[in-house]
Amino acid sequence: MRVTVDDLFRLRESGAVGPVPPGYTVTPTPEGVRVEAPDGGRLLYARSGPGILPGGPPAEELPAGASAYTSASEQQVDMVIVDAARRPEMIGELRRSGVIGVTTAVVAVGGDHRIRSPREFARRARLWGALAPGDGTTMTCPPSVWPEPRPHGPHRTLVTGGARSGKSTEAELRMLAEPKVVYAATGPVPDPGTDPDWAERVALHVRRRPWWWRTEQTIDLAVLLRERRGAVLVDCLGTWLTAVMDRSGLWEEDPPPGAEERVDAAVRELLEAWRSTRAYVVAVTNEVGSGVVPPTRAGRIFRDRLGLLNQWVGAESEEVVLATAGRVVELE
Repeated sequence: MRVTVDDLFRLRESGAVGPVPPGYTVTPTPEGVRVEAPDGGRLLYARSGPGILPGGPPAEELPAGASAYTSASEQQVDMVIVDAARRPEMIGELRRSGVIGVTTAVVAVGGDHRIRSPREFARRARLWGALAPGDGTTMTCPPSVWPEPRPHGPHRTLVTGGARSGKSTEAELRMLAEPKVVYAATGPVPDPGTDPDWAERVALHVRRRPWWWRTEQTIDLAVLLRERRGAVLVDCLGTWLTAVMDRSGLWEEDPPPGAEERVDAAVRELLEAWRSTRAYVVAVTNEVGSGVVPPTRAGRIFRDRLGLLNQWVGAESEEVVLATAGRVVELE
């Protein structure tokens, strides 16, 4: 990728190419190359390699609003150029640190063979609150055209799909530009000794998340949705319903008295919290029973209840998208 500043000199991730004209300063920083122009304009060409702090400290070890950056690079810039095909989570890191502020123009580049089409790259850029200019575009600072604002709370998105459809990947993609994310994991706590396959699946999910995301292992989604104000990713409603049915005894062949009523109450509480949340929430769910009738009574109850839950949550959402074969379709 070639970046030319004011038709005077070129930049690469390691610094300037050739001599820097008088009045300009080019400074390598942990997050990329920073340029200051004679008129005071500030540009950051973000690096696309490993994280600023490789591995990063656990998010819970940093207080809210704390920066992992050096003091020289904590100042907000006017424009940031990010290779968003290779490392879109850099946008979230820079927002978290304060380098990207509300008046910073984010320019997403890298929409080449690594992403299947310019249209898909532009869709992702919109989710991240970034511009996606084509090759040869001249950008001004401030830009003449600003990107659409990314979603903020209260905003609810439901991502549905079948097994291995890409639904969790899509949900995570939508959160990569957020400076602070709570990941609500509703599945059972992994135990490599009793279920190594599940433990490995969970480990794969953990490894692909940005280091500053905080995971909360919980099925008390209603409480979490009422309390949080930032960005929340729920994965997923299917495992949440499984746990609720298990806690009420509805999986049993002969359920105890009041089992269905307890599940109904939990669903009502979740829907009320989903409806009233102030957070930006993306929730993953499963499409089950697409023409297949489960052989057990409990399986049929689960299929029917999850289908209804998806309808009710979808009715209270600003967006519902279907993931299939790694592609995403917006549902009206």
